[in-house]
Amino acid sequence: MSADNAPQPGDGEFDAAELATLRDRVDELEDTVAAMETDQKKMTIVATQGSFDMAYPPLILASTAAAFGWDVVVFHTFWGLDILHEEKSQDLKLSAVGNPNMPMPNALAALPGMDAMATKMMQKKIDDNGTATIEELIDLSLDQGVDLQACQMTIELMGYDEDDFYDGVTTGVGAATAIQHMAESDVQLLV
Repeated sequence: MSADNAPQPGDGEFDAAELATLRDRVDELEDTVAAMETDQKKMTIVATQGSFDMAYPPLILASTAAAFGWDVVVFHTFWGLDILHEEKSQDLKLSAVGNPNMPMPNALAALPGMDAMATKMMQKKIDDNGTATIEELIDLSLDQGVDLQACQMTIELMGYDEDDFYDGVTTGVGAATAIQHMAESDVQLLV
């Protein structure tokens, strides 16, 4: 049928339901094209470490990327899960042993109380510098739309409850979901 012979709305060839269906389909196609044109970048970060100093990199990178309009997921697994745990995140420690940037030899760093001292020193630097706290970075990330995910297997392994995490954290996420987001991401980081 040529375009000249195509039935026109109102000439009795289409009923109201068919027109509504066609309009819905056109709207759906327009939305799909608009989404394709946005060219939004995606980032996936896997956070595996839950020490005080290692809580900062995934949260800073995630909130910064989100500020640039990126779709960001941070998948927290194993010790990285403690970053999102409301109680445990308040007591994260910086390990002085094996840290090449600590201004003390490992033999001294291994003494009792050195991790607590190193953590206090870093907290003081953060406070003096006006750097955001871990909790502030979590809130900022969530406010900017970062999907902070807690690995379900690790929640069960550690004996945590889903209510133990900050409000807004996505729980019940498995490795398959994280891998799918990684496969679609422009940037993938393991921290």
